[in-house]
Amino acid sequence: MNEFPSDVLDAVAKEKEVHLTTYGRKTGEESSVTIWIVTDGKKVYIRSGQGMKRHWPKNLLKRPEGTVQLDGNVVRFNSRHITDPVEARYSSKLYGPKYGDFVKPSNESDPLTQGEQAAFELLPAEG
Repeated sequence: MNEFPSDVLDAVAKEKEVHLTTYGRKTGEESSVTIWIVTDGKKVYIRSGQGMKRHWPKNLLKRPEGTVQLDGNVVRFNSRHITDPVEARYSSKLYGPKYGDFVKPSNESDPLTQGEQAAFELLPAEG
């Protein structure tokens, strides 16, 4: 299964903020932050507006798994760092309708923003 069930996608669409838990890249200990999350109805995306300076994206690069709390439920995920510029910009565009003009995607002729460089797709954890 490479898509979350519809109830998870619906919760992502309605939740403004979620608690993200990753595993420390040095300690292996759980580390939690509150972040924004978006979906296009099929895929789920998160990003760090401060780019790779934050601990959680670095943690996901080292160990691409974690959990998000959605609608009172803990949802386990695996993550995929988005390296394709077209997909990174696409994921950025999803933030506007949900959060307003705060998140601006880069133009095709410009370098990726810090947030686009630290964008991840969340995938259902197996098992």
